[in-house]
Amino acid sequence: MSRPSANAGLPARAAGLRAGVRPETRGEVRALSIAPMMDRTDRHFRFMMRQLSRYALLYTEMLTTGAVIHGDREHLLGFDAAEHPVALQLGGDDPAALAEAAKIGADWGYDEINLNVGCPSSRVQSGCFGASLMARPERVAEAVDAMRRAVSVPVTVKHRIGIDAIDRYEDMARFVEIVAEAGCDRFSVHARKAWLNGLSPKENRTIPPLRYDDVYRLAAERPELVVEINGGVTDLDQAAEHLERVDAVMIGRAAYETPWVLADIDARFFGATNPSVDRHDLVERMLPYIDRHVAEGGRLHQISRHMLTIFVGCRGAKAWKRTISELAPRDDAGRKVIELALAQVPRGTPSAAEEAPCPTWT
Repeated sequence: MSRPSANAGLPARAAGLRAGVRPETRGEVRALSIAPMMDRTDRHFRFMMRQLSRYALLYTEMLTTGAVIHGDREHLLGFDAAEHPVALQLGGDDPAALAEAAKIGADWGYDEINLNVGCPSSRVQSGCFGASLMARPERVAEAVDAMRRAVSVPVTVKHRIGIDAIDRYEDMARFVEIVAEAGCDRFSVHARKAWLNGLSPKENRTIPPLRYDDVYRLAAERPELVVEINGGVTDLDQAAEHLERVDAVMIGRAAYETPWVLADIDARFFGATNPSVDRHDLVERMLPYIDRHVAEGGRLHQISRHMLTIFVGCRGAKAWKRTISELAPRDDAGRKVIELALAQVPRGTPSAAEEAPCPTWT
């Protein structure tokens, strides 16, 4: 059976000239992606997301060039083959180091290398990369050029619409123009500016207002570029609306906090006909993966911490979360904990029914 194309079933704009494979880009433009999130999008979360969607693009957490070049590569870069397509997000500002890290990532099998120009944390700022690079577009262009010369997979940039006082549309357009000259394969635009001083990373995800119109304008004025929008997207209806104006949509916190909103991605945006799964099916699909991880010396809570929100809004959700939170950290915890927690959640329509007490486990 042939794989559905990336633009099957998309809204008119994204299914037209702005979507699909273009001569200017290397690789297929994915209509939906799950954003890179620190302490969230590790290999275990990505494997769980892949049970919901076969085709959405997944990302690693941001890894610094130093960690990739000098660190434990199996720990940092290892991933399950089922996670494809998966992108490696890098943090850094030295073109040579970024090229070396990109080559390592491509050799490990990643389908895309993404440069972080959006993270506003003080740790990233102290290294002069992340969102602070919005003020140094020439440096970003040098990095993109170096990475593209080092790898054959797409090289993309995730950035903000601006930082501090450099926040006019014209400032972002200049940044994109300079970086585009280096051959950036996609611009993933977080539609909020970042305040590098005065706001925490968490506040920078919510306090600066969303400026979707700036991203739409960029897509309209630069139709030859691939433009993806990010920020504040909480469900697939919103994603479909954005796809009338841009090439792709990146979903972040909603994918982690309410993962079930993504259950229809493949049917809705990739033309897939594979049967949909319910939440119990998703959990049961995770059990063999849990067995393998525990058998190899891993801990259940490394996986189960990402599963706590599967049943948000369902009857039994509190007992599910409480059972896992209390029992998964045990040294001998394995699939039995998940099965015990799953037994607390009846199949059926979400309900606000009274929760049962957490069961004991012996």
